[in-house]
Amino acid sequence: MKGLTESTLDGWFKKTVELLKPLYEELKWEVFSCDYVQVDETTVPVINREKHKADKEYLWMVRSVMEKLVIFHYDGGSRAGAVIESLANHYHFKGYLQCDGFAGYETAFKANPDVRLLNCLVHIRRHFEQALDENREMAQHALTQIQHIYKIERQCDEAGLSYDERRQKRQELARPIMEAMKVWMETEGIKYSPGSLTGKAITYAYTKWDNIIRCLDDGRLYWDNNLAENVQQPITLSRKNFLFCGNHEAAVNMSVICSLLATCKAHGVNPRVYLNDVIAQMPYHKKATQEELLNLLPHKWKLKHPECVLTRQKEESCN
Repeated sequence: MKGLTESTLDGWFKKTVELLKPLYEELKWEVFSCDYVQVDETTVPVINREKHKADKEYLWMVRSVMEKLVIFHYDGGSRAGAVIESLANHYHFKGYLQCDGFAGYETAFKANPDVRLLNCLVHIRRHFEQALDENREMAQHALTQIQHIYKIERQCDEAGLSYDERRQKRQELARPIMEAMKVWMETEGIKYSPGSLTGKAITYAYTKWDNIIRCLDDGRLYWDNNLAENVQQPITLSRKNFLFCGNHEAAVNMSVICSLLATCKAHGVNPRVYLNDVIAQMPYHKKATQEELLNLLPHKWKLKHPECVLTRQKEESCN
């Protein structure tokens, strides 16, 4: 807006975020009350005043799969497993947590029986793809087996199976493939140098296999973390627009706004109308109950504002 200083706009933004923080906190409780979440991390440039340059810091994303709720969390730019461990403990999370192969997750939850890690079959596939030029026969065998797993999933999708029917189909068709793959990796793994691409692919897959195989026991679970990675795409695009966050506080504030926007997108809610409405309401909800805050989150808010649910065509025009 012409005539407004940067400090004025910054002040408005900070006050707006302060209004929205109670909703952000309630959204966190909602996400971690679910028993199946996907987690990923992405980078965000944050200005380091002492170095006079932007440092690469980390932003966490947690997505409740079945309820389609999303939060972003920034903790001083840290990628340490202690960040997600602290979040899960603080919000009393119990259930499946799906992630990539980052070692921090294993460290965080190896002693926590309430959190069952799921890994990502796509990340395993990428390692075998990288080994194709080194040992095509071995890598292609692994890729073919993974292809069979996804073919079974497509058949389940096309048949419109329920979650329990999908679980039964996985037990019948996918379990033999998964168990045979584990035996194959145990016999093949000793043949290759741990430093070779082939050896690395087998080692990576084998160490994640017990976490992957949990998908056989619950038809709701995905074989990969792709949906979580897709949620991160707007952050990736935003980096080209805002370039960096001015400090750690700004990164935290960005997390609040992006969490609500991502949840709006997941539920097809018009983000502009939603934010206009809840920002106007929040000054009158300083002593709001948990139920009142819950009803102001996008997935509940849209029930009272069906006219603000976007069609696919409208969604594309808003993106």
